[in-house]
Amino acid sequence: MTQSNQLDAWLAAESEVIARLEAGPGPGLARPEQVAGKTGLEVMQMMLAGEIPYAAIAKTLDFTIVEVGPGVAIFQGTPLPRHLNPLGTIHGGWAATMLDSALGCSVHTMMPAGRGYTTAELSVNYVRGLTPKIQRVRAEGKVIHCGRQLATAEARLVGADGTLYAHATTTCLVFELPQR
Repeated sequence: MTQSNQLDAWLAAESEVIARLEAGPGPGLARPEQVAGKTGLEVMQMMLAGEIPYAAIAKTLDFTIVEVGPGVAIFQGTPLPRHLNPLGTIHGGWAATMLDSALGCSVHTMMPAGRGYTTAELSVNYVRGLTPKIQRVRAEGKVIHCGRQLATAEARLVGADGTLYAHATTTCLVFELPQR
């Protein structure tokens, strides 16, 4: 697939997701009764379908979850001038937040009902600077291991042409969610 075709496919997928998210409840937190008894994958699928709120940070930083599956979460983002650092490139925190979202949500898809997680460690390697000239990037997160107490995942931040901009790993603590 050519870079232009790849970007067109990314934009089409993003447009469909944004339409569902905007038709839904918008950014916020799901009510406990909305997610009770649901697996992490079911919760993420409900969010992607616009049935429950999505994380407000995505709206703030101009990125969108576009795909989830068992052990996988993909976010797509637009590096904008408002994300620039003083050197004229996209701030590393923007890229790290997108990668952290893909990593965490990929782990979330592996959680059985009643289990949660939190990031214990995040490591990001920046390999190429991002600028607003790059129309879209994708953070593709994939679980490496998910056990009863620890989960690990890896993610790559890539452009539509396949250029790698950053990659990251995480270790998450897995735990029983308190009953509400």
